[in-house]
Amino acid sequence: MGKLLYLEGASGISGDMTVGALLDLGGSEARMRMALESMPFDGYSLHVEKTRRWGLAGTSFDVQLYHGDHHGHDGHGHDGEHGGHHHEHRHLGDVHALINAGNLSDRARELARKAFAIVAEAEARAHGTTVEEVHFHEVGAIDSICDIVAAAVLFDDLGFTDCVVTGLSEGAGMIECAHGALPVPVPAVLNIAEAHGIPLRLGTADTELVTPTGIALAAAFRTMTALPRVCRVAGTGIGFGTRDIGRANCLRAIVLERSAAGGDEVFVLETNVDDATGEELGVAMESLFAAGARDCHFTPCVMKKNRPGWLVRVIADAARVPEMERILFSTTTTIGIRRYPVSRTVMEREKVSISFPEGTVDAKRCTFDGIERIYPEADSVHALASRTGRSFRDVYSAAVHAACFPSTLSSSSDV
Repeated sequence: MGKLLYLEGASGISGDMTVGALLDLGGSEARMRMALESMPFDGYSLHVEKTRRWGLAGTSFDVQLYHGDHHGHDGHGHDGEHGGHHHEHRHLGDVHALINAGNLSDRARELARKAFAIVAEAEARAHGTTVEEVHFHEVGAIDSICDIVAAAVLFDDLGFTDCVVTGLSEGAGMIECAHGALPVPVPAVLNIAEAHGIPLRLGTADTELVTPTGIALAAAFRTMTALPRVCRVAGTGIGFGTRDIGRANCLRAIVLERSAAGGDEVFVLETNVDDATGEELGVAMESLFAAGARDCHFTPCVMKKNRPGWLVRVIADAARVPEMERILFSTTTTIGIRRYPVSRTVMEREKVSISFPEGTVDAKRCTFDGIERIYPEADSVHALASRTGRSFRDVYSAAVHAACFPSTLSSSSDV
C-alpha cells in the first residue's frame, strides 16, 4: 500500500521543523549531510540535536552560517524569510543549478526543485512579476536551500509514497522581512495555500507559525487531502522550532499504515459523457491512474435523446476524491459527477518473484481465508518472453506452475 506521511501542523510548519521531524522519524542524517556537502557552496555548518522541550522529546535542526552572518532567524523556524538580514539574491534558475549540481537521487532532486518553484510562483504573484524575474531574497539563502534539499532527501530516504496535509495552524500580527513589516500570514504563504488548496487554521497568536519554505515543502510533498478512514500509527517524529510561543512549538510527522486486507471503504465516482473523443478519454484514464485511482473503466451506454455515450467510473480512496473530480472536469467534457461510498472486501496482496534460469517474473500473491492465488504481472511476463523468444502464454503458464513450488518464490513488500 506504500508509506504514508501525515504532517500534522498543529503548531504550523517551517523548513527546519520539517527537517527535524523527518530526522526524528529515522531519516538518515549521514545521507542528508552527504547530499548537502556535494552541492557547490559552503560557509555553513549543520547542527542536529536530540532534545526535550515542553515535556516532549524530539529533534532540532539548525543551519549555522560563517563569516559573522546571521541566518535571518524568524523565531519559528529558520527559513530565513523574515529576519530582515541581507543575503545573496538568486533567481530560480540559479537555485535549480545548485540543486542539479548536487549528488541527489532523481526523486529528491525533483521534490527540491518543485518546492522552490512553488515559492517562486507565490513570490511572483505577490510582487506582480514573473517567475523568471523573481529575486529570491532570504529564501534563496544558503540556509533555506539546505532546509529544502535536506527535507527532500529525507522524505525520499524514508520511502514515503504519499503525504497528507489536512491543515496548518497560523498566527496573526505583523512580521519584519526584507520588504518591511508584513501582516501574518505573509503574501507568499497565502498564495501557496490558495494555489495548492492547503487549509490554514487562522489563530490569534501574535506571531508567524507558517513560513513560505515550510508550506512550500508541505505542498511539494502532499498527495492526499484527507486522512484514511482507518489506519495504524507506525511512527512519530517531532521537529522543534526555536521561538517561544507559550506552548509546544513543533511539527509532528506521523507514519500511517493502511491495511490492504479485510473490510475497506472507497468511493465510486461516475459520469456520463457523449461528446468526448477516444483520445480525450484515454488521457483522462492515464491522468486518473497517475493520481492514484484504484481503478477506472469506461462502459458503453445509451444516454438521453438516444445518444450513444460512455459511463466513466472511477474507484478511489476518500482522500483522493477531490483530485479525481478535478481531473474528470479538466480532461473530459462532463459538467457533473456522481459519487458514493462503497464497502468492499479485498484479498491481502504481497509482491513475490518467481525464479527461472533465464530470469525472474514479478507476481502478486493474494490470500483470503485460506484461499491463495498467484497472478504474474503482465509487464514482467512480457519482458521475460521477449528475452527468451517464448510466447507470452508459455511464460505466464510456466510462472503459475512454478508458483506451486515455494522454492521458486521470494517475497517483497506488500502491494
